[in-house]
Amino acid sequence: MIDDLDLGFDEAERGEKGRHRRSFVRKRNGKGGGRGKTVLALLLAMVLLGGIGGGAFYGFDRIQNYFVTPDYDGGGSGEVQVEIKQGALLADMADALFTAGVVKSPKAFIEAAADNSRSKNIQPGFYKLRKEMSGAHAVTAMLDLKNKIVNGITIPEGRTAKNIYKLLSEKTKIPVKEFETAAKDPIGLGVPDWWFSRSDKKKITPTVEGFLYPDTYEIPPKATAEGILSLMVQNFLTVTGQMEFADRVQSDRKIAPYEALIVASLAQAEAGNKDDLGKVARVAYNRVYGEFDCGCLEMDVTVNYYLESIGKPTKRSGDMTAAELDDPKNPYNRKLRGLPPSPINNPGKEAMAGAMSPPPGKWLFFVAIDKEGHSEFAETFEQHERNMEKAREAGII
Repeated sequence: MIDDLDLGFDEAERGEKGRHRRSFVRKRNGKGGGRGKTVLALLLAMVLLGGIGGGAFYGFDRIQNYFVTPDYDGGGSGEVQVEIKQGALLADMADALFTAGVVKSPKAFIEAAADNSRSKNIQPGFYKLRKEMSGAHAVTAMLDLKNKIVNGITIPEGRTAKNIYKLLSEKTKIPVKEFETAAKDPIGLGVPDWWFSRSDKKKITPTVEGFLYPDTYEIPPKATAEGILSLMVQNFLTVTGQMEFADRVQSDRKIAPYEALIVASLAQAEAGNKDDLGKVARVAYNRVYGEFDCGCLEMDVTVNYYLESIGKPTKRSGDMTAAELDDPKNPYNRKLRGLPPSPINNPGKEAMAGAMSPPPGKWLFFVAIDKEGHSEFAETFEQHERNMEKAREAGII
């Protein structure tokens, strides 16, 4: 006990000082032992720092880390590759760097990033960095685009899956066949199975067509066909989720999301200008669900989709034969009632927005009337004939 230690007082002094000490403690907080705890803490610190030999330095280092951020000095050595994922926060980046051995602690990177106003410009992707870098050097290195591994590819809006496989193969040298094989299981690639349902009760054969979102992608090193297609599907789900696409088409259009995705692909293929995407979508809805006599689309783009799918060249409308325009073996026949079996390409965000919320109108016909791709829309065939004349005068048809 502390009170039993011989600190050099005689019995009288000890008793007198003890009374004063106990009186002092009671006046402070009404409890005993406050000063005793302080003395005990000092003794423990002395034992930790001086009483256990070499272990004292280890203990001191641990205590110091509570107050000083563990950090390396300098720019490091060697080379390591680090991935910063899409949407990563500073804490996520710090964890990735720490795990890879780049920084001594996540806190070292976070504090250095907080001190650098440009740190918000760090982009997702892959970086070539060094091991054992200071937090400040790591931030600076990631802001230098020379250290970013650039292996990007842009997928344009409205490309078919078949065309996308070719683009990806040219960029990655992965055979087209591997993309085709991976695409056979769209649910395995991440497409939720509820997407493959229709309010018109038509049978669906699940396909990845429509779900390969057009965007610019960083292709990871040693990427696989399955991994790349999964990345594109996840991007599609993120974008449509942010748009509330599925919920809104079900509540506003009273149709299944898959049908609206088909309409978006039709608008993407038919509209020559982004301003007309919503109007073309409205025409598709009017023809299939409205008062069009046959309840069919009569859009030549569905014929071209079928031609491409069977390995034949696509054609301009005026060059299509009667047999091609009305082929009974073609499941995408323009004369068939209702929407085609699947999307006919992979539409972008604006085309999907147009299919989700098309402008009001009773249009059943449209034709491009200038070289910028703008179309004129008509409710009757007579109006359409007049618009066709404009197109002829402009040399469009």
